[in-house]
Amino acid sequence: MPLKPKPYLQQISLRDDIDLDFDCFPLSIPAVRQLDSIDFHPDVTFFVGENGSGKSTILEAIAIAFGFGAEGGTLNVQFSTAQTVSPLHAMLRLKKSFRKPSDAYFLRAESFYNVATYMDEVGYLEGYGGTSLHQCSHGESFMATLLNKLRGKGLYLMDEPEAALSPNRQLAALSAIHQLVLDESQLIIATHSPILLAYPRAKILQFDSTGIYEVKYEDTEHYAITRDFLNHYPKRIQDLLEQDEL
Repeated sequence: MPLKPKPYLQQISLRDDIDLDFDCFPLSIPAVRQLDSIDFHPDVTFFVGENGSGKSTILEAIAIAFGFGAEGGTLNVQFSTAQTVSPLHAMLRLKKSFRKPSDAYFLRAESFYNVATYMDEVGYLEGYGGTSLHQCSHGESFMATLLNKLRGKGLYLMDEPEAALSPNRQLAALSAIHQLVLDESQLIIATHSPILLAYPRAKILQFDSTGIYEVKYEDTEHYAITRDFLNHYPKRIQDLLEQDEL
């Protein structure tokens, strides 16, 4: 059987040839401390968990270890507006495919504004639809990146891409993700979106105080809480407001 190029990033693990201080950040985060190895799905792997659970920390470390700048963009975009990068990238061992992806992008919601500014400064707008991303809304600029910049046959890392997207645009993003998968792409996405998490056959990794483990879509808090709220929202709102009044 011939080798398949995907997944371009097959696995990450903590290096065993260096001294690791598990009492210091980021290894002090429970899920990161218990990281042994992560095997990635050829198509889509989701990271889910509460704020502060370590999913964005590990995604950032993967991105930097792979060669991306900490604030996102393509592999050629290397700038920094703040020195807040954790040292985790230097502690990781990456197992890659025999074939490099033809395209690569790190989409990071919290620093995408800085990437848009950098694109204006260097005058490279063609790949984003020909218009400054600052002339679009936050959500429109995200969609312009998904639809115009990501060319396929690539490795794409995304940190909370739903942050600027309406539910309808999240559905459009889900469709764009599927088109990238059909075009031999691999995506690793940290998200809170129950809409994005519904992508079929994806691998969903839960980050919590017990470690990192695979879960089914219906077993995520995102699905359970959203479903419960939509099905019983008058009661849930009443309970919440009455609790605040105590």
